[in-house]
Amino acid sequence: MASLPIAEGLVPLEEYLSRCYEPDCEYDDGLMVERKVGEFEHSFVQAILAMVFNQNMEIWGVYALTEQRVRIAPRKYRIPDVCVLRRSAPREKILTLPPLIAIEILSPEDRMRRIEAKAAEYLEFGIEHIWIIDPNRRSAWRGTVKGLEKIESGVFSIPDSPILLRPTEIFDRLDTL
Repeated sequence: MASLPIAEGLVPLEEYLSRCYEPDCEYDDGLMVERKVGEFEHSFVQAILAMVFNQNMEIWGVYALTEQRVRIAPRKYRIPDVCVLRRSAPREKILTLPPLIAIEILSPEDRMRRIEAKAAEYLEFGIEHIWIIDPNRRSAWRGTVKGLEKIESGVFSIPDSPILLRPTEIFDRLDTL
């Protein structure tokens, strides 16, 4: 697979699916959509989240993938920073079934309006839980049908499961470096 810069204009779906982009891009009906990645806080939080979910794989019955392509519509591909799947989920090269959780980690350039729109797309696709973490402002939100809801309780959890995550613990780890 070749690594190409983001193309100008419309890109056929087949081309998007057959190429590697550095960093990987999302795809929206022919348009390549850049993602902001590579900053320390973003990368560190992403690594911690993947580690926490994968270390608890047996207990929580889930596993995490980072920067995994997800086909949310026939001509729309998104790449959540972290996808959390049930252990029983079928293994797919590109996810076509909704993961249990999609986590977006904000970069300083991210705009809440864009993140809110992405959360709405995830919900429409059938992802049950959307978590948004802002390591720079040390805050977190949950995507809901009403929009973004700030996590005032300080806890992300999944009803009827042992999954429980405190963003403050992640921010505390970040602050120790």
